[in-house]
Amino acid sequence: MFGIIIGLISGALMSIQGVFNAEVTKQSSIWMSAAFVQITAFVVCVAAWIITGREGSISNLMQVHPKYMLLGGAIGAFITYTVIQAMNQCGPARAVIFIITAQLLISYIIELLGMFGVEKQPFKWREIVGLAIIILGIFTFKWK
Repeated sequence: MFGIIIGLISGALMSIQGVFNAEVTKQSSIWMSAAFVQITAFVVCVAAWIITGREGSISNLMQVHPKYMLLGGAIGAFITYTVIQAMNQCGPARAVIFIITAQLLISYIIELLGMFGVEKQPFKWREIVGLAIIILGIFTFKWK
């Protein structure tokens, strides 16, 4: 149950952040906005790390294997960029429906193939049906 609540909070925060970042971009630039997001995220994370007792060591990062797992921050910069662009081009609701659909589809493929160290999951037709319903929902949502 806690995972569901955290997931809902995460989705809500992503939507709010996307709207905020899109507005900052309108008043500055896309890369300045994205940089500011990443810098403020870094400051908050370092502060939280200090406040919570400095669990883990910075040197532990160098022991992460495989090394490509350390690309999350770089990917985060492009996530920020693409969310801002999608919000500006499509509006918040449409952007989020595309983002969530892509997240679900790619996550399902990662699980099916057991990519990036994720435990491989069996194929289930009901999950494909669920994805199809979501994709149909996009067309319904975009319908004018």
